[in-house]
Amino acid sequence: MQFKLIMAFVDADKTDKVMSAAREAGATGATIVNNAQGQGLHKVIGILGFEILDPRAVILILSESRRADHILEAIAEAGEMDESLSTGIAIQIDVDKALGLKEHISALEKEIPVR
Repeated sequence: MQFKLIMAFVDADKTDKVMSAAREAGATGATIVNNAQGQGLHKVIGILGFEILDPRAVILILSESRRADHILEAIAEAGEMDESLSTGIAIQIDVDKALGLKEHISALEKEIPVR
C-alpha cells in the first residue's frame, strides 16, 4: 500500500474546521502540533516595535495515496488557503517507507471505501 504525508500549516483557530473537512474527505487520523508560529510574505510589526507572529497549528496526516488528493483539496478549502497571503499552506509528500501501520492497513482494506 502506498502512502502520502499531508502537511497543513493553518491558523490555530481553523484547526477544528480543517480536521473535520479532512475526516469527511477520508482521513483516518492526524497528529496536530500546536503553538507553532508563522510569518507571511511581509513582517508585521506591533505598536511596541516587536514582530508579530501568527499562531499556527501544523497538521500531519498520513493518508493512503488514493485518498490524498481529495483530503488535500478539502483541507485547502476548509482552511481558506487561497483567500489571502496569510491563511496557511498545505503540501503533500510521497512516503517511501512507513512502519507501525499493519493494523491501520488491515482496517483500511476492510472498512473504508476508496473515494
